[in-house]
Parts: sequence; structure tokens; C-alpha cells
Amino acid sequence: QVQLVESGGGLVQAGGSLRLSCAASGGTFSRYNVGWFHQAPGKEREFVATISWSGATTYYAGSVKGRFTISRDNAKNTVYLQMNSLKPEDTAVYYCAAETRTPGSAGIYYRPYEYHYWGQGTQVTVSS
Repeated sequence: QVQLVESGGGLVQAGGSLRLSCAASGGTFSRYNVGWFHQAPGKEREFVATISWSGATTYYAGSVKGRFTISRDNAKNTVYLQMNSLKPEDTAVYYCAAETRTPGSAGIYYRPYEYHYWGQGTQVTVSS
């Protein structure tokens, strides 16, 4: 069983920055691919970014590419999402998720159903 806890959300003005953290316990986190998703009110959960178990491979949604950076520290069982140049349309609850079916793989996973464990989410609100 893997437990994920997100933190770092908050209220920020447009153009500002936030860094989200996803702390994991249980399982073998260092072998799992991890993704960030967000969900705005009335909308479906959407892919934001993903990172492979080693950190060597990353992939971003087009809407955040160049503004957001995903990284991980396996020694701390933590994945980060650095969000810069935030826009009001980035406002959403942000979730991290672990893909545990293929530990140690370098695949790119960007569909919610490909992830097996989810955190409770952290709210990000960007004011204009």
C-alpha cells in the first residue's frame, strides 16, 4: 500500500510561483513512475506532468510546458512540481499519483486510469 500526501498549494497572484510536494510512504516509491494531475470545478481530472522512476524521463502537458518542472528525490521519497508564471487557468486541485504496475519501467503514463495510488490533493488558486 502506498500513501501519498501533497502539500505546497495556496493562493498566488498571476505570474507568481509555487512548489508542490508529494511525499510517499509504503511500497517501493523509488521504483514508481509518478504523475501530477489537476482538476478544476466541473471539469475532468487532467494530466499535468509525469516523471519516470529514475527521474531521467519527464513529460508535460502542452499547457504547462516551459512553465512547470517536475523532479524527484528518491532518497526523500518525494516528488516536486515547480510551477512558475502561474495563470488563473492553472487554478485547480492538484493531485499526485503513483503508477505501480510496472516498477522500474521508463514508460510515459499520462492517463488517470494508468495510476493506482492517489493523494488527497492540494488546492492551487491563482488570482488575476
